[in-house]
Amino acid sequence: MINQAIGLKAVQVTAQSVVDMIILLPPIFILVDLLDQWVLKELLNRYMGSDSSFTGILFTLVLATVAAGPLYIAFPIAVLLLRKGASVWYVVFFLGAWSTVKLPVLIYEFTSFGLPFTSIHIGFGLLFYYVMGLLFEKVYDQQQILRNDQTEL
Repeated sequence: MINQAIGLKAVQVTAQSVVDMIILLPPIFILVDLLDQWVLKELLNRYMGSDSSFTGILFTLVLATVAAGPLYIAFPIAVLLLRKGASVWYVVFFLGAWSTVKLPVLIYEFTSFGLPFTSIHIGFGLLFYYVMGLLFEKVYDQQQILRNDQTEL
């Protein structure tokens, strides 16, 4: 109300963000449904189940590194991972890694800020998400999360 030019710009940026989401989300939902049909629960359980240890960490990092798009695209994928039997720890780590170690972000950080900054940022980020994943695993039960997901639909 005080500065109408700033208010108008904020409305324009918000409208563009909504349009971008409307364009991106339907193909992502189709992709998630296809992955739901194509990826076997046993296979995902082997790589991201509660007993997968170091393999799960590597699989999660590779999945998050090659990901493209904003973070809100990762949430339908995270729900799919939970439904297929992935551990809560790996899902939390996946969401954090998605926001930290995507290949375009790595390249940009390395070229703009150098190797020391990029290494520190990624190292601390992944350590933080690792610990947060462990905490979430202790606090939240996978089946309870899925039950809450079903009741909200």
